[in-house]
Amino acid sequence: MKQYLELCQYVLDNGTQKGDRTGTGTISTFGYQMRFDLQKGFPLLTTKKTAFRLITSELLWFLKGDTNVRTLIQERNPIWDEWAFEQWVNSEEYTGPDMTDFGLRATKDDEFAKVYKQEMDAFKQRVVEDQAFANKYADLGPVYGKQWRSWATENGTIDQIKNVIDSIKNNPNSRRHIVTAWNPAEVDDMALPPCHALFQFYVADGKLSCQLYQRSADIFLGVPFNIASYALLIHLIALECELEVGEFIHTLGDAHIYSNHVEQVKEQLQREPKTLPTLRVNIEGKSIFDLETKDISVEGYDPHPRIKAPIAV
Repeated sequence: MKQYLELCQYVLDNGTQKGDRTGTGTISTFGYQMRFDLQKGFPLLTTKKTAFRLITSELLWFLKGDTNVRTLIQERNPIWDEWAFEQWVNSEEYTGPDMTDFGLRATKDDEFAKVYKQEMDAFKQRVVEDQAFANKYADLGPVYGKQWRSWATENGTIDQIKNVIDSIKNNPNSRRHIVTAWNPAEVDDMALPPCHALFQFYVADGKLSCQLYQRSADIFLGVPFNIASYALLIHLIALECELEVGEFIHTLGDAHIYSNHVEQVKEQLQREPKTLPTLRVNIEGKSIFDLETKDISVEGYDPHPRIKAPIAV
């Protein structure tokens, strides 16, 4: 995963100090590309432990067309908790402690962090126990799963994932194997507009490759997940289409390191990458749409310890 470490160093050396939507501040650069040969191992970051189970359950959530974090909470996956929680605490029904800028405040104020955790835990419990509440506050709007599986049109919906699978199987040389999550008509209704916005598949020599365009890339927390998620997606689509895997090409727009992640990035740059793990998928007798988190695993993953950092919401 030297490609990822090279990205980190490049942004530290060449990035520009910029403000951002979250108020955290970033070191940012525009336009960067990495390439990963999936024949050489599964690109799961080894310079810090990365939670593959969370990556898997999130991707399967996308592939099933789900947009409600209730499913993820039940899977013990907190990736999207903050965006759902933000909808709840900003609503007229919420009457608890002031949660303004909870993400930043929780990293600077230990007492507030305790209150925030209590409120978050109560929110998640209510989401799981109260379906009506989950429908109202835990649904993130027309985010990735909705766009991938049921893009709305005047005449119904479009299942982009099934369409691209059919296209790869029946017309592998096409240059139209594209899936987009960026829907201008619905972007304002999403809890978070899609960061990984568009991807294109490519078939050559019996191998399936994919290029992703990511408009916004949180290098320390988000990008390692994005790399592994799209590598996994390529493996799954390749299995569905009876192809081998080729390359994952990751093209970044605004590639940034948050100001409160700089020390963590520098710590990671001191670590030596280890051997990449191997992906295992138990797909016998199943479609990729039927897979569960337990069907997917990695073998030989021996990373350096986890490095904690706050998420910017």
